[in-house]
Formats: sequence, C-alpha cells, structure tokens
Amino acid sequence: ERFAAARPSWNDKVNIASYGRERLDQASRGILIFKMLMGAFTAISLVVGGIGIMNVLLASILERTREIGIRKAVGARRRDVLRQFLVEAMTISVAGTAAGVALGLATAFAATAIIRARTEAALYAAVTWQTLAVTGVAAVAVGVAAGLYPAIRASRLSPVEALRTD
Repeated sequence: ERFAAARPSWNDKVNIASYGRERLDQASRGILIFKMLMGAFTAISLVVGGIGIMNVLLASILERTREIGIRKAVGARRRDVLRQFLVEAMTISVAGTAAGVALGLATAFAATAIIRARTEAALYAAVTWQTLAVTGVAAVAVGVAAGLYPAIRASRLSPVEALRTD
C-alpha cells in the first residue's frame, strides 16, 4: 500500500485488498468445526463401547445366575457381587482401551505416512501423554459406568431365585 501510495499516477490503476484476516478467521472456524465433529465421533464411539460392555455383562449375569446364587447362599454380600461385576467391567474397559489406543495410534501413524508418501506434504501424527491419559480415563470411566447397571442387577438377585434358574 505504501509503495502504490508513493506513486500518484497509480491511484486509479491499482486496487489493493487484503484478505489475510478473513481467511485466517475462516480457517479457524473450519478447524473448530473439524474438532467438534471429531469430538462428536469420539462421544458416539464411547457410548457404543459402553453399550457393548453393558450387553456383555448382562449376558454374563444371565449365564452365571446359578453361580451368583451359590455365592450369595454361602454368604457373599450384595457389595461382594457388585464389586465382582464392577471389576469385570473395569477389566473389559482397560483391555478395550489398550487395544483401542494401540489400534488408533497405529492407524494414525500409518495414515499420515501414506498421506506423506502420496502428497509429499509434511504431515505427521501428533500424540501427547495428556491426550492418552484423558482418553484412557474417559474410556475406562464409561466402561465402569456402563457396568454399574448389570452389577447392581446381579447384586440384587435373590439366592433362592438364582439357584432355581438353570
């Protein structure tokens, strides 16, 4: 703009426009939308995983109703049965989280390597320990929360009813 202003003969011939700030705002909005979309996908994945854990534990309770009845008949308290199924939910969640993190990291590094090879763009997967910690805690928390209902249901079984079922 200073260069053009220093030449009075250019006043009507040169039009200077700057779109830098508008493009930066547009790029920032696009990145925010992308982050929100990825967050929504992550939330949906966590809910689906939680439902899967709940279904596995409900099926486990149905298959082990007799075992629960025997445990309660020989003196197991409600909290013992509750603790057993919550530990199972946590074990399933931790194993699923570990497998998911490993698969996710492998996919991210493989995808960026393929993109780099095809486009010669300097694109690399970035992982922080904080992200892994938040991801792990969230996944295990969802798993334990999803296992809470089946655990409560198992702990409320009557020993007589449970032993009658086969």
